[in-house]
Amino acid sequence: MIPHPVLSACLVIMWLLLNDFTLGHLLLGSVVAVFGGWALASLRPDKPKIRKWHLIPKLAFLVFVDIIRSNAAVALLIVQGKRRPHTSGFIRLPLEIEHPMALAAMAVILTSTPGSAWLAYDSRKKTVLIHVLDLVDEEAWIATVKHRYEALLLEIIG
Repeated sequence: MIPHPVLSACLVIMWLLLNDFTLGHLLLGSVVAVFGGWALASLRPDKPKIRKWHLIPKLAFLVFVDIIRSNAAVALLIVQGKRRPHTSGFIRLPLEIEHPMALAAMAVILTSTPGSAWLAYDSRKKTVLIHVLDLVDEEAWIATVKHRYEALLLEIIG
């Protein structure tokens, strides 16, 4: 009946703090809290079926190394300033990943590496728009993301 009892209780308390403490507000706040819990429960995605647990440390290590390298590259770009021109740009990256948790993991990976940011995902075309701070070769970027991260995520999350 109440999928998230703690959330529902907090919603009732918040409702009563924002309004007067009356029997009518208690009932109305309880109804709102129950529907709020149901709404949250309907938004919960399916749990991913992790097929290959042993690849998770490999992915984590690759992401860690790439974050270190990207930090160094962005720092070098900042230190060099205008002496070395750089071209930032946008990339439309086609993805094979469809599971929401895998897409979320990919978004975290791409956004946590300095110099790149996940901007928008088009579920109909299965593409993601990425901003890259120093875009030298678009095809190399696409190949790197697909072979380094997407391939592993496809193997890990089924």
